[in-house]
Amino acid sequence: MARFPREWEAAGARLVAALQTGRAESVDRLVGEVVAQATVWRERLRASGGNPRVAEAARPHLARERMLRLAVERAALASAAGRQGGRVRFGLWSGALVQKLLFARGLERKPVSLRAFRLLWPLVRQKRILMPLVQPRGIYCFYSRDLVRALAELIADRPCLEIAAGDGTLARFLRAEGVDVTPTDDQSWAHAVNYPSDVLRVEARAALARHRPRAVICSWPPPGNAFERHVFRQPQVEIYVVIASRHRFASGDFAGYEAQRQFAWERDRALSALVLPPELDAAVYVFRRHV
Repeated sequence: MARFPREWEAAGARLVAALQTGRAESVDRLVGEVVAQATVWRERLRASGGNPRVAEAARPHLARERMLRLAVERAALASAAGRQGGRVRFGLWSGALVQKLLFARGLERKPVSLRAFRLLWPLVRQKRILMPLVQPRGIYCFYSRDLVRALAELIADRPCLEIAAGDGTLARFLRAEGVDVTPTDDQSWAHAVNYPSDVLRVEARAALARHRPRAVICSWPPPGNAFERHVFRQPQVEIYVVIASRHRFASGDFAGYEAQRQFAWERDRALSALVLPPELDAAVYVFRRHV
């Protein structure tokens, strides 16, 4: 805000107006528009080889995208917590239940028992603050044991590549079910995520070219990203599974999904219901190559 006051004045006013409508679709449209503009300039900058003049022209658009994302995250946390400032954290009761249900130790996630979740989740009094608290650490959802097993059956014996794997949690769960999966990430979130040694440090496009997988999976790809479209250009890929949100502003390259013609795709409602917590409005999109 201090470095880009003009951009913040414009973006902030539009965000306030969108939030005041009380409709997620208003925020969706605003963020989608700003992300699309930033994506165009990011591509121009990449194509120019980092030309200083292009970088100077792109900077306001990239700054506007970044500050809008941060502002939306802060607004979500304030809404969930019911207050604008101060430290937000779980109370003793809710914290103990959340830790028992979702984590093995610390912030290490575990495959969640649906039976236990359905029994204990209603007793958590501070449900709304869970995701705003853990998202800054690279945690965007939790995987039920039933989801992991269903994904393992879907991938079957295909060599699988996970792109944007983060801390490798999903790959670790899938390996325990016998899936041959290689987790990769460009590790640009090293400031927040502890990347284990088995998560290969490689950008998605390079990972696809190097490993030539028959199955690809991605959990919570950034909205309007520029790497998912390369999945559809790999002739050997037979199936692509995306765990994301029903809201387009929250994750995924929907422009790329709709532009590609090589795969039939759908939101699998049965799989979507197995992503936790249900308040997340998660969606699992399955892309199958046309025969």
